[in-house]
Amino acid sequence: MKALLLIFALTISAFAQSKNPFVGRWDLTLTSPRGTWPQWMEIVEKDGKLDGRVQPRGGAVRPIVTISSAGDSRLLITVQAATDRAATITWELSASADKLTGTQKQGENADTTIAGVRAPELKRPMPKAWTAPEPLFDGKDLTGWQPVNNPANSHWVVKDGTLFNETRGSNIRTTRTFQDFKLHVEVLCPEHCNSGIYLRGRDEIQVGTEGGTQSSHEMGAVYGFFAPKVAMPLGSGQWQTFDITLVGRYVTVVRNGVTIHDNQEMPGITGGALDSNEGEPGPFFLQGDHDGGMAYRNITISLPKN
Repeated sequence: MKALLLIFALTISAFAQSKNPFVGRWDLTLTSPRGTWPQWMEIVEKDGKLDGRVQPRGGAVRPIVTISSAGDSRLLITVQAATDRAATITWELSASADKLTGTQKQGENADTTIAGVRAPELKRPMPKAWTAPEPLFDGKDLTGWQPVNNPANSHWVVKDGTLFNETRGSNIRTTRTFQDFKLHVEVLCPEHCNSGIYLRGRDEIQVGTEGGTQSSHEMGAVYGFFAPKVAMPLGSGQWQTFDITLVGRYVTVVRNGVTIHDNQEMPGITGGALDSNEGEPGPFFLQGDHDGGMAYRNITISLPKN
């Protein structure tokens, strides 16, 4: 993963100058008879060859398996190689101006369409002043929050003044949406608990652990993209603080008073995102579909002053 990130960092100037219509970052929406879901893709060009990575519906961003161009406006991609359980997934894409269209094929199934737009840069100056923090959770009830992805299986309750997920079930989101902000939240993770704080409903800051094998999947990571800059104990069973500033696509995360991401550019959406509309406001949501036992409290937000 580190080697792949280095490749993309070294080729920023290359794809800025490229005339290939596919080079760049793309916010994608896939649609089939079974539903609609977001994904994300980045294509780079180096020494005349294309490479890239894709953020699937869930899980972490991954390298494209194979990629080839067919003329100036068609791209053929192998997104996922065949496994014992699933057939190969391929995309055939066409580019026109700043839009993509295409088809996903998995085995003989080709009923999924792809629509994409070039991802916005989201470069905005840091606000000069912020509003006073206001609570997003009152510690009394679920006012201002609603379950998402599996509402009938929600197990979020208010317990001892905390927003508590009793067992694995639904995620939960704010009814309000936000653009740029400063977020304060305190979390309590039991042993082996896996959750996440989603910013604008699209970018996950990992809470808890996936087992410690990949640092970009562990506590405080921008999930799948960036590990924390400072290694810190997991802190299971202890209350911990996160102070998160998001302006455009640049995020600063302070965990327990230690800066673990410093104005880090987030390339695109992470797995589990509600949509791929990166330029629009979105809610916060807390992940509850992996494990139960997570508790959150003292959730406040400050917004840019006009």
